[in-house]
Amino acid sequence: MRIRKKPWAEAELENNSRVIQDAPTRKGKWAEFFGNDNPIYVEIGCGKGGFITKNAQAYPEINFIGIERQQSVIALAARRTDEGLPNLALIWENAANLSDLFEVGEFQRLYLNFSDPWPKKRLYKRRLTYRGFLESYRQIMGNHAEVFFKTDNRNLFEFSLNEFCADNWKLSNISLDLHNSEYEGNIMTEYEEKFSAQGMPIYRLEARYDN
Repeated sequence: MRIRKKPWAEAELENNSRVIQDAPTRKGKWAEFFGNDNPIYVEIGCGKGGFITKNAQAYPEINFIGIERQQSVIALAARRTDEGLPNLALIWENAANLSDLFEVGEFQRLYLNFSDPWPKKRLYKRRLTYRGFLESYRQIMGNHAEVFFKTDNRNLFEFSLNEFCADNWKLSNISLDLHNSEYEGNIMTEYEEKFSAQGMPIYRLEARYDN
């Protein structure tokens, strides 16, 4: 009888201690997982993990969680991630299920980096900065919510500005060309490195909501 080998992505996820296989059971227990009460920052669509890993390395006093819905992509992130980072975790999950992963107020900041722009107008409700998503973010983050957003897509950025304002978020550090601005401390994603090398402007904003 021939023994079936597991697909490489599945095996990678199972063998990496930074990938959380039972994420919904961690709801309300992330401080226990990390072994401290440090703030938790979450990235939706962490891709190959470059951004979230660099942040975990730069800010050991913060716990970081990267969420990615594509198995092969999160597997690549797991392969590249330094398992020696105690303040980093990866989750293979759909971001629409945030409320299944976190209690209210359990994380304080959300990163949305180069999200799918869903350019067709009829699909605007799928954009992660659509006001329906923004409402869910602030509900799950609780009293003090933060969203840091970057994109190379001007139409998506303009759409997002309007959505944040419509949902009463306070905006700051708005940049229409991040790499030619005075903003300091920027950590780039893989997409950002690619687009900026091509001379494309990067759009960025910080949004906060206080109940």
